[in-house]
Amino acid sequence: MLVKEIMSKQLVTLNADSKLGFAEDIMYLGRIRHLPVVNGKEIVGILTQRDLYKASLTSIVTNWEENKTFLDSVKVAEVMTKDVITISPNTSIEDAAQIMIDKKVGCLPVVEDKNTLLGLITETDVLQYFVHECRKNR
Repeated sequence: MLVKEIMSKQLVTLNADSKLGFAEDIMYLGRIRHLPVVNGKEIVGILTQRDLYKASLTSIVTNWEENKTFLDSVKVAEVMTKDVITISPNTSIEDAAQIMIDKKVGCLPVVEDKNTLLGLITETDVLQYFVHECRKNR
């Protein structure tokens, strides 16, 4: 089976000028761990929950209000991962899983042409696929 058959196509994205406080709110409310950062339709980075944690820790603040103020002052571009590992929609799910394991990433943006974002495949998507396949083959 191919990535395009199980990837998430309805994505929440950010632009590089978005503030981390806004990104944190989206992640919390939407229970999202990965937000692609785009310029138009082209992926330019990815912001993860781990990136937010690191930014919060570097602020060396002790209370929620101070942390929120700090995050509202920092642009996503300052902390996002810029060298994004991407895959084609025609990549097999097995290959996508191996890339995630090898590169130690929790998601892979799915792109075509010049980094045009089509979707996102996550660890959860891959696990759901494998569980479904295992149950099917019992």
